[in-house]
Amino acid sequence: MASPLTHDDPRALGPYRLIARLGAGGMGVVYLGRSSGGRTVALKTMHARTAADTEFRARFRLETDAARVIGGEYGAAVVDADPLADTPWLATEYVLGPPLDEAVALCGPLPERCVRPLGAALCEALGRLHASDVVHRDLKPSNILLTAFGPKVIDFGIARAIGDDRLTRTGRAAGTPAFMSPEQATGGEHTPAGDVFALAGVLVFAATGAGPFGSGQPADLLYRVRYGEPELTAVPDGLRPVLRRCLAKDPARRPGTDELRDRLHDGDGQFADHLPEVLLADIARRCVQAYEIAPRRLSAPAEPPEPAPAPDARPRRPSRRTALALAGGGALALAGAGYAAWSWRSGGGSGPGPDTGPSPTARAANVPPDAAWRRETPEISLREAPQIVGSAVVLLTDDGTLALDARRGTRLWTSDTMDAGYAMTTDGKRLFTLQDWDYGGGLTVTRVDPKTGNPDAAVLRATRWDPFSTTLLTATSDALYAISRDEKADHLDKGWYLLAFDLGSGAERWRQPFARSMPSDSDTAVVASVSGRHLLLVGDGLALEVRDTRSGARLWRRRVPTRMEFPESLQRTARGQLALSPTHVYIGADEIFALRLSDGKISWRFGKGREAGDDFDERERRYGPPTVRGGVVYATEGDRGFVALDGETGELRWAERPTGLAADFHSAPLVGDRYVYGTVDSRRWISAVDLTRHTSAWTFNAPEDGGIGRAAVAHRQARRAIVATGNVVAAIPLE
Repeated sequence: MASPLTHDDPRALGPYRLIARLGAGGMGVVYLGRSSGGRTVALKTMHARTAADTEFRARFRLETDAARVIGGEYGAAVVDADPLADTPWLATEYVLGPPLDEAVALCGPLPERCVRPLGAALCEALGRLHASDVVHRDLKPSNILLTAFGPKVIDFGIARAIGDDRLTRTGRAAGTPAFMSPEQATGGEHTPAGDVFALAGVLVFAATGAGPFGSGQPADLLYRVRYGEPELTAVPDGLRPVLRRCLAKDPARRPGTDELRDRLHDGDGQFADHLPEVLLADIARRCVQAYEIAPRRLSAPAEPPEPAPAPDARPRRPSRRTALALAGGGALALAGAGYAAWSWRSGGGSGPGPDTGPSPTARAANVPPDAAWRRETPEISLREAPQIVGSAVVLLTDDGTLALDARRGTRLWTSDTMDAGYAMTTDGKRLFTLQDWDYGGGLTVTRVDPKTGNPDAAVLRATRWDPFSTTLLTATSDALYAISRDEKADHLDKGWYLLAFDLGSGAERWRQPFARSMPSDSDTAVVASVSGRHLLLVGDGLALEVRDTRSGARLWRRRVPTRMEFPESLQRTARGQLALSPTHVYIGADEIFALRLSDGKISWRFGKGREAGDDFDERERRYGPPTVRGGVVYATEGDRGFVALDGETGELRWAERPTGLAADFHSAPLVGDRYVYGTVDSRRWISAVDLTRHTSAWTFNAPEDGGIGRAAVAHRQARRAIVATGNVVAAIPLE
């Protein structure tokens, strides 16, 4: 998706005038550019901070060389480059076609007649790389673009010469867990056979819509890659034997690219003849849109705060034409990064909103506030919510970790090495991460400065625990809690422990055996929170377990009496923010349950026999994840809206009067002084219900490409309600 240039972007790189931004990541920015003769190119550059690093410059030169090696037939053709410039840049053709993951999302799993020529062409591409002693190391669906003339392999950011380990520290796993080879997952040497393993995973994804080792947390994926058998049941019979051989754990048993190409066969006719009609139509649409992008540059954000609008002023919204222009986007470029640093106000301004708090009397009734800020990002991972860390909000995206200033929305930092939620946690003020994975070197947890993203110090090192199997659960002011596996255990189901570390000394406080079924092999995770001396863990099937924070001893374990499985929406609550009072934990399922922290007994339950709305499917979850504030429990009820319950008795205090704008279950309610907020749908991001009148006051509308699935958190220090969905994150005043 193309977005306007920012005020401080260069006007040209070499002979190319910059037209728009195509994306950005941890190393640099990708621009759309045009030559004086009208040729359109994608220009990849490096951030100033990375350009000053000799190692990153070496990687950039290697990326340029790898792109030249693969050529324009199977990659984005290199047009021009200057890797020695103060701001190194690489110009490639502007590829017109969707990445493979978007193609599968659009038209479903591809038929065998399409998968075979796709695989044969990718064998040719990899064979050309390998013949020049270069391995890709990060082949995945998002790094393969589909054009009418064949696939193109992109993003050689971690490619390297075979046998050259100078650009990757020994033992560090680089790549994407779902498509890593077993040897790469252990930090070992990645040879051409490793690219063949990844290619087989890509073809399984193309044929079935899922990778051969499923999905979920990177730690689980890495273990399945290393020890598990690939899931090939849905793969067409004609492809299954050869793909199974490509996915062998032993690299020596995998076929080479020439043999695999012959086994797949590229079919008869042109590549486009094998593509589904809906995919060809999407490629044609992208071709038309590519040349409709007009130059635009955002003005520098004003430093002084803007005056509050007049009481009767209604906020301007982007026109439909503008929204469609934003949603349309062009084809992806070489980097495939997808980070567009375009932030705008809902009134069409050029930068983050003024640094002001909410002004509940500064606008007309039933009119939502202006967005404090909005920002486009790479695709946001919603397996857990944005995290509040000091004055920042930290999100997981397809390109890694992104930190924004919660009040103004300005980007603080990005990191492509902190790309997994399981390897990151916070106490609300500090960020802790497994930033470096040293295979065989044990567990190292680092404290990260939330304002810069720079590692401050290693807060603990423990040689006994396997970093690949570690999940950082939560942290308090003096302790960090995790689940990990003893590296000496002889089986995947053995040697699992719940751990507590002292954040002052880095010493292990205690360890307790832990059932592997809690951090299950499914796509869900354990959600943890601390209240006083109680460490509360919630796992699959709504199994609740409470441990003593002083010793790790189990105080009680109970499965909530409900037919619901692990609620995905619980993962979309801010880390450590389960609905807890000093005495109870509150869970929403087909009823709302209040369980005593002291013994796990149910104090009260609410909702049995209540109607949930005319359009509500009774097989679905009736109550969303609750929020407790001021002794009141708030939750959404079916498609009717909010209910507010007494936290001690469960007595209904009030229920929202239905207006047709009921909130859904994507996130726990956010409670301010004047409103309670809930996410609604992809066109209306947030619905605000007046805490006095108990009716919907207004809804905050999203752009038309707002995406499906949302996560919302309240940043009380910044007085912001922050909601993330798709590739957009926005904030409104928390009133």
